[in-house]
Amino acid sequence: MIKKLQHKFILITAVSLLTVLTIVVTAINVINSAQLKRSEDDLLNMLCENGGKFPEQPRDSKPPFEKRDLTKRDSFGERRNFNEETRFQTRFFVVYYDENGSITHTDIKNIAAVDEDSAKELAYDAQQESSSRGMIGNYRYAKQDTSFGKMIVFLDCRQDLSTRSRFLLISVLISAVSWLLVLGLITLLSRRVIKPFIAAQEKQKQFITDAGHEIKTPLAIISANTEVIEMTSEPNEWTESIKHQIARLDGLVKDLVRLSKTDETGLRNEFVEFDLSKAVYESASEFETPARTHGLNMSIDTESGLKLTGSEKTIRQTVSIFCDNAIKYCDENGAITVSLKPYHKGSKLSVTNTCKNPPEGDLSRLFDRFYRSDEARSRSGSGGYGIGLSIAKATAEAHKAKINCTAANGCITFSITFRS
Repeated sequence: MIKKLQHKFILITAVSLLTVLTIVVTAINVINSAQLKRSEDDLLNMLCENGGKFPEQPRDSKPPFEKRDLTKRDSFGERRNFNEETRFQTRFFVVYYDENGSITHTDIKNIAAVDEDSAKELAYDAQQESSSRGMIGNYRYAKQDTSFGKMIVFLDCRQDLSTRSRFLLISVLISAVSWLLVLGLITLLSRRVIKPFIAAQEKQKQFITDAGHEIKTPLAIISANTEVIEMTSEPNEWTESIKHQIARLDGLVKDLVRLSKTDETGLRNEFVEFDLSKAVYESASEFETPARTHGLNMSIDTESGLKLTGSEKTIRQTVSIFCDNAIKYCDENGAITVSLKPYHKGSKLSVTNTCKNPPEGDLSRLFDRFYRSDEARSRSGSGGYGIGLSIAKATAEAHKAKINCTAANGCITFSITFRS
């Protein structure tokens, strides 16, 4: 149980940290990409507003611009600064065409990676696009109407694309390394984190064991006194009731001690290969007589030759718990079936009893300690204390098996699936 809690703590922490890092990495990469795109759009806007040239370059048939500050303000009121080196750092080309879509001129002097034919081919591709702005390959384009025709400005974005890729790779690598480092620290310190729980668990086990031993003494005295009363006078309903309650209380103490000692590590130290078919059949057979006494029809169907590596003692005890539970809560004149069959690469133990009114809701709660469903366990004098199925669950967990409870067609089935 301690190992399971430790693993669950590590898993929850690891998944939580991974989720946070994923959100952070995604957010910073989205912001980085948005900023780069806005910068590209600012450059395209500047070039479009000035006829496909930087502001200091003269437009066709117009006098040169006077030298001015290249600082401009975008729609959000933020300032975008382009210095004197921007024109030399920016790679772009412009394609001009008429109303019929025929290319009249190309300006490729500001880029070396594109020749005139390639520029025309990219322009034809851009003309086919319905949007005025977009991305073709490594180039972001913008269509613009001018006084002397139409033009398409292409901006080389290879540097920005490379920056995006490097930024994404670096951020992912840093996050992955950070996650692994934190996961390593969590793994090393997890035992210390759950140490208070371990201490409380050990104290609980010790308390139950000590209390069990202390309770046995007054129970023995009460039992002896009851026998003396019956010897000096005739047995009556009161002495029978006392003896019945002593038996129930003695069973409760034994179950509590057994449950407190059900430790996965300790059980696994006892694991040996044994004949599972024989163990199930012999354990179930002991309940045939009690079943007949209660007017129930009990059948046992076990496949021979099935083996299991585990604790034979606790498996026999689990079969007894299932059978005893079935007898207690089976319908009057009902039927009980004990089955052991091969299942995938392992085996499956099932105990089914007729039950017209099975418990409602989450049936897995039946395996919780001290849980009792009012609907299913209301028969006077037959209800237990909700410990037996908890012991069965602990046994299944120690054997790495899956325990389950299902209700269908007027029957309730408790099953354990063992892996080979």
